[in-house]
Amino acid sequence: MTFREKIAHAQTFLFVPGDRPERFAKAVNSGADVIILDLEDAVADDQKNDAREAVADWLTDSPHAVVRINAAGTSWHREDLAMISAFDCAVMVPKSEEPFVCMLPVIPLIETAAGILNAVEICRGTMRPAFGSIDLAAQLRVDPDDRDALATARSTLVLAAAAAGVAAPIDGVTTALSDSGRLADDVHYARRLGFTGKLCIHPSQIAPVHHTLAPTAAEITWAERIVGAAGGGAIALDGSMVDKPVIERARRILGLVTEPGLGR
Repeated sequence: MTFREKIAHAQTFLFVPGDRPERFAKAVNSGADVIILDLEDAVADDQKNDAREAVADWLTDSPHAVVRINAAGTSWHREDLAMISAFDCAVMVPKSEEPFVCMLPVIPLIETAAGILNAVEICRGTMRPAFGSIDLAAQLRVDPDDRDALATARSTLVLAAAAAGVAAPIDGVTTALSDSGRLADDVHYARRLGFTGKLCIHPSQIAPVHHTLAPTAAEITWAERIVGAAGGGAIALDGSMVDKPVIERARRILGLVTEPGLGR
């Protein structure tokens, strides 16, 4: 599996502060599918240069990572871009509001109203989008934990990714580190809307996210019956019509069982 394919199929993306290089290897061994070396929100302004140097040192030997750079318009953006251009890494672009031209694999972090409204154009040519629920909620002046307030934005991003022909989006972070029930509930909700990945901020979140995104026993049983009964056209099974889209969904579910991914 190539690095681009890994990003497209990954379920867990773990942020690591770029100024904490002692945590990089631990993050790699955490069970996360992909680590994100963060130069943006996790790093104080007076540590930005040190963080960039630490990330560059790490990428020299371990280039297959995602780097979240600082947003366009900040004083660190150009230097971040110049640094990552020398490596075979991927870039997460915060505050994405328009298409980003880059030879690297791109994960646009869509976390503003303008980004949501331009999501289809932004997604084209990228790996897959990620949802920045905290920043968007701040801009909209709503509670980031209010699902109704952000439901339209989340669904818009799912539709945009599908329309652009890229992998399904990655949901935003759950900040409640000690509430495993809340994390599982957040992932269940995002999964229902069409998200297939989750941004994580602590290694303890990795295993619960993988568990919650895995197909249930009932889903596996259903998928096996559908695929087993599939023929050359539409059929009736248990009183319901089964045609190509239904069979494709069943095969995707079974694919998650036979190829659970990426470090597990």
